Amino acid sequence: MAKIWYRYGPVLVLALAIGAFWYLAAIALNANWALDRAERAGKTLGAVELVQETWSQKKPRLPAPHQVANEIYKTTVLKKVTSKRSLVFHSWVTMSSTVLGFAFGVGLGVLLSVHIVYFRVVDMSVMPWIIASQAIPILAIAPMIIVILNSIGISGLVPKAIISAYLSFFPVVVGMVKGLRSPDKIQLDQMRTWNASNADTFWKLRLPASVPYLFASLKVAMAASLVGAIVGELPTGAVAGLGARLLAGSYYGQTIQIWSALIMAAILAAVLVNLIGLLQRITLKRMGFVR
Repeated sequence: MAKIWYRYGPVLVLALAIGAFWYLAAIALNANWALDRAERAGKTLGAVELVQETWSQKKPRLPAPHQVANEIYKTTVLKKVTSKRSLVFHSWVTMSSTVLGFAFGVGLGVLLSVHIVYFRVVDMSVMPWIIASQAIPILAIAPMIIVILNSIGISGLVPKAIISAYLSFFPVVVGMVKGLRSPDKIQLDQMRTWNASNADTFWKLRLPASVPYLFASLKVAMAASLVGAIVGELPTGAVAGLGARLLAGSYYGQTIQIWSALIMAAILAAVLVNLIGLLQRITLKRMGFVR
């Protein structure tokens, strides 16, 4: 029991603290509307009534946690997964572009990192542009990418995946470059002593040494890819995906719907990142990094 508490106790305490703060914030932000409504009706709200009113509004400024949980339950358990009102359906659409964009980003990131490490001219010329590219707001780039691709007949999943790849390749490049350069000079000298080629040094020394760095980067890249997929759904007027769900909620002032989509996005990100973490533990254990 002590071991379980040591592992999960801090997470539980933090979750309870966030929940308590959330409930208090809901009271503070929704109280004015409740008091104004009561004043117009000629009533006076007591403390208990005020709390109940702020936690049960249909379009609150900040919905209470139980309202968001109820909305998630209704749109996941009580709806068919093929329904356009199902958060499972919208999550699947967003996850599809997320995973595809993640694959694009990882492939591009690994390719660039290898060239940066082995070719000084690429390091001096390309790396500054890679860093500069991340200073451009994705909200400014996303509409341009979508318009350009639509003009050449590419629409649907691919534009959103490219936006995801734009955000996800950068952490992979940085992590892989760090990992490929992590072997000590004495290790590289030892490979030269054995008359190893650049290919041998890469496959037998640099690449294995970079694996821990790669997995750390993949976790960041996956989260960034999800953000890119959601952002890519916003300027397209998409009818499916968590971004479309957020957009529809903002149009009609459905704050509960907005928050349920945000929480669902966080859950999806946690699942995907933890899958990478599981693969990381298995891989590093087989490679001897973890016992």
